[in-house]
Amino acid sequence: MNPLLDFTGLPKYNTIKPEHATPAIDQLLAENEALVERLTHDQSTPTWADFIRPLDEGLERLGRAWSQVSHLNSVVSSPEQRDAYNQNLPKITQFYSNLSQNLALYAKYKELKASAEWGRLNDTQRKIVDDELRDFVLGGAELPEEQKARFKVIQEELANLSAKFEEHLLDATDAFGQYFEDATPLAGLPDDCLAAAKEAAEADGKTGYKLTLQYPSYFPVMQYCHNRELRAEMYRAFVTRASEFGPGELDNTQLIDQILALRTEAAELLGYQTFAEISLATKMADTPDQVMRFLRDLASRSKPFAQKDWEELNAFARNELGMEKVEAWDVPYVSERLRVARYAFSDQEVRQYFPEPVVLDGLFKLLSTIYGVTIKPDQAEIWHKDVKFYRIEHDGQLIGQFYLDMYARTGKRGGAWMDDAIARIEKQGQIQTPVAYLVCNFSAPVGDKPALFTHDEVITLFHEAGHGLHHLMTHVSERPVSGINGVEWDAVELPSQFMENFCWEWDVLSHMTRHIDTGTALPRELFDKMLAAKNFQCGMQFARQLELGMFDMQVHTHFRPGQDKTILDVLDAVRKEVAVVIPPAFNRLPHSFSHIFAGGYAAGYYSYKWAEVLSADAYAAFEEQGVLNPEIGRRFWHEILAVGGSRPALESFKAFRGREPQIDALLRHNGMVAAA
Repeated sequence: MNPLLDFTGLPKYNTIKPEHATPAIDQLLAENEALVERLTHDQSTPTWADFIRPLDEGLERLGRAWSQVSHLNSVVSSPEQRDAYNQNLPKITQFYSNLSQNLALYAKYKELKASAEWGRLNDTQRKIVDDELRDFVLGGAELPEEQKARFKVIQEELANLSAKFEEHLLDATDAFGQYFEDATPLAGLPDDCLAAAKEAAEADGKTGYKLTLQYPSYFPVMQYCHNRELRAEMYRAFVTRASEFGPGELDNTQLIDQILALRTEAAELLGYQTFAEISLATKMADTPDQVMRFLRDLASRSKPFAQKDWEELNAFARNELGMEKVEAWDVPYVSERLRVARYAFSDQEVRQYFPEPVVLDGLFKLLSTIYGVTIKPDQAEIWHKDVKFYRIEHDGQLIGQFYLDMYARTGKRGGAWMDDAIARIEKQGQIQTPVAYLVCNFSAPVGDKPALFTHDEVITLFHEAGHGLHHLMTHVSERPVSGINGVEWDAVELPSQFMENFCWEWDVLSHMTRHIDTGTALPRELFDKMLAAKNFQCGMQFARQLELGMFDMQVHTHFRPGQDKTILDVLDAVRKEVAVVIPPAFNRLPHSFSHIFAGGYAAGYYSYKWAEVLSADAYAAFEEQGVLNPEIGRRFWHEILAVGGSRPALESFKAFRGREPQIDALLRHNGMVAAA
């Protein structure tokens, strides 16, 4: 049996092969097309049981199979895996485009809403129908036939272009490798980073050391290596990936223009002026102007702090390091030196206290304390030997499971993310428990020691765990709004950013540290230094996120490829408005900006800051009542995590907090008090 067609349990990763993709997807597409045909030709009045439920069950099977193909392409990419993905992506895209423009299906939904059945539906079911009716309009269902055809072509082209963008970036990242016979040019690099570089060289059958553009290799060089020339070389390689400075076949320049042009054309077909407007149709924010006012308000509050950070960095570089001008490739290095000088500790020192097993135990203990859940190792077929699998129980009952794939490697997409493998659904009176993927790109273990995490990596792990909990701890059993499904995109980051706050609590951190050599817990003195340094360069970091959010919104609002401005001109204008660190002219940030050109954040990157307002304010409730208060945890679970997309995110927030969100907590958490 084709393992992609086996839905009896967890994915069959021991047996799934690239050649299984096409026959499985073809069969499931045929089944769903026949199902849609049957449902739309049924002359009876549609009901939830006879129309919505069977349609969703068919789409769920297709979604589960495709998610496995897509996931493998992201975590263990190979030429065969990539071909399997690319061969089927156009078919998947075309199917969903056809579905969103199917007038007979659209009519069935409208008939359901106008029928007596509507009065028997609960609020969750009504929201699902309303969301579907909205999505039919956004999918082009009401367009004239010739425009429908063009809209479908655009969707297919966009899917292919986004996939190509990600492939170019992955290949450009993996193609880079620099070898060193001895460690002299790598002076300053921590011992465990040197050991990892040595292992990387040995894996290629070479002696000495190998540096790559994988983040666990790249960033320590930028942060610790004394060799300024090497830092400059690595920086240039990193920020020019997938651009005209590399192989032509991996250049994303034309892809970016094509993606933006097609998004604009699609928006105009639907009667919107810009793609940003169509993007916001499904978000909490109402208009691009509202988003820009929000970002500019934060910029006006944060830029004085960012300028102060930048001035202090330059003064330190000049007075203590003899560096007359701080270049972009100097910023992480000088920042680390300044941090050590000011707070008497380094990231590398802290890292020794965060071995992987202890960190995971601490995370699981926290979740047990505030939510009353238990997390245990579990068994599943996996796609790589480093993957771990866990189950979450509450009162002895299974509520969800998740895969954890933490280490960077060749063939794995960069960054960190959560994705759903299986959604919570009620089937024949039984609950199908949800399953999630949690994926990071941390440094792997070296030798016989466990992996060591920086505090920033611990924060990233907690962030992705927050996404995972949103998916896994849902109480909703209707797939379209179960877990993260149906949640407005600018509220999706609320649970993830909320979890980051616990990484700064002594009562949490003290239970998740043990020095890799001595076995001692993180000293309170060192924690106090970390806390004092918590908002170190927070202004610069804030400005950086605002730069990305404003650039994203501007290119999806005002930019037209082929006109006078280039996309780099748009970025330069944004930087002049908000940035304090201006990178060199050769920097090609857009060419690796996967979030907006290959991910789901197009005209939505602002949502990180938007949701941070929500998450900081939500966490303030814990600060007021006790950060490990299980009663507040229970309320957060039931009012935020459990309801998923079954009601508007603002209603969920107000149900938890008892009022509208306020910006004060975000500014306070970032050391930007209003009086300043």
